[in-house]
Amino acid sequence: MKKLFIISIMLCAQGIFAQEGEIKKTIQTFFDGLQTRDTVKMQSVSYKNLILESVTEHMGEGKLDFETAGEYYKQVARIPQNLKIEEKILSYKVQVDGTLAHVWAPYEFYANGKLSHKGVNSFQLFNDRGNWKIIYIIDTRRAAGK
Repeated sequence: MKKLFIISIMLCAQGIFAQEGEIKKTIQTFFDGLQTRDTVKMQSVSYKNLILESVTEHMGEGKLDFETAGEYYKQVARIPQNLKIEEKILSYKVQVDGTLAHVWAPYEFYANGKLSHKGVNSFQLFNDRGNWKIIYIIDTRRAAGK
């Protein structure tokens, strides 16, 4: 009986880690697309009605900005190819309940190797027929020295 209980616990833990891995892979695919300006790749892991918001922080005040997915993809496509961009995710805190997931991910954003800004990404994901899709992103943005 003890062996059966231990095996059940191990299988549950393995399933949770596999889900977290798939969720992290979805987010990494999104940022791989950002770095290469591949909006098709970004859209492949985004829900069709993706919502994007940003909180820009300056001198203790926050400003909330909303952007449609279409506007965002156009903006990404217009980034000059000679500008090297990279968003480094520093850690992931993943929470899952069935087909809904939330990810808290502190990040640093680099332009041509120089730290531009940093903050936290908050992702909401939905498991759409076995594929994790990003449905909502909100992030904070603070200047590099803050």
